[in-house]
Amino acid sequence: MSAVTLTDIVKRFGDYTAVHRMSLEIPQGSFVTLLGPSGCGKTTTLRMIAGLLDPSEGDIAINGKRVNDVPIHRRNLGLVFQNYALFPHRTVADNVAFGLRYRNVGKDEIRRRVAEALDLVQLPDLGLRYPKELSGGQQQRVALARAIVIEPDVLLLDEPLSALDANLREDMRVELKKIQQRIGVTTIFVTHDQTEALAMSDKIIVMSKGRVEQMGAPEEVYNTPASEFVATFLGASNILSATCTGADSEHVALDVPDLPPLSVPRSRAPAVTGAGPARLVIRAEKLDVLPADAAPDDRYAVAGSVETVDYQGQSARYFLRVGRHALQAINMIDTHPLPIGAAVSVRFRARDCAALPSEPRP
Repeated sequence: MSAVTLTDIVKRFGDYTAVHRMSLEIPQGSFVTLLGPSGCGKTTTLRMIAGLLDPSEGDIAINGKRVNDVPIHRRNLGLVFQNYALFPHRTVADNVAFGLRYRNVGKDEIRRRVAEALDLVQLPDLGLRYPKELSGGQQQRVALARAIVIEPDVLLLDEPLSALDANLREDMRVELKKIQQRIGVTTIFVTHDQTEALAMSDKIIVMSKGRVEQMGAPEEVYNTPASEFVATFLGASNILSATCTGADSEHVALDVPDLPPLSVPRSRAPAVTGAGPARLVIRAEKLDVLPADAAPDDRYAVAGSVETVDYQGQSARYFLRVGRHALQAINMIDTHPLPIGAAVSVRFRARDCAALPSEPRP
């Protein structure tokens, strides 16, 4: 049985449709991320699952039971929001215990479960403190403890890490995934951060303008994007106009101006069905930038030059000119990046490319 099932969900606000006929199934115990830019409908979808918004059309089921008419307090869901929503006048222990008291759990059981939840989020000795005495990361852990202490059927997380600084975000996403795996709770996570989605998810649902663009495992969505939107939103990609000159069960042949003829694996071009306009997708980190006189190897090689360098410490992001194409490449570096103006050899493999049907221009 799926933990959460959405069937033809639509959400309208007046004349504006925020979610367009969305259907999905979320397996028990999985960590699923709704990923997309602001305004794409991901938070609206989460709020409908939570019972904070009613769908305009369609059905929502939790553990096989339709919950469209079930109020939020009867859905047994754990909720963590961006601002944590802790009660400032209550201690940490009282904040965590709030949902249990609402459910009329006995005092001894409350003490036991609150202690277990605080231990799980690595705050075992902070029960008597108040939220204002905690760091942002500690407040986030308290909010998570409050959400999981009720033993929810589904844990809903709406951008819970966005208020933290970069280093703490990285630490907390690791801890959050560990906790989810330890307790096995089905989790739906909303974010616009692609790194969070790739690092934490069993399945990613990429959304744009209220519609699902693609859903699948992180490596599937990243390596084989289903649309130009997915290719550009998830990672840094080079997308070039191409012509498909032939396709069979194994390969898709592409002609791209100023590049050698390419043969892309069929598994990386599932939607390209025959001859005609197409798009070649090459991830920035799949282009290797070498000095122009580097020895040849078994990869495709094209001549180019460095126009701009974005130094990033252990890596550099190169903006390149290759014939008529402006490309970007992200490479690890030892000490210094290649200089602006350097003549380079840009290397790549066909197996690292993907291909899409050409999309009509708006």
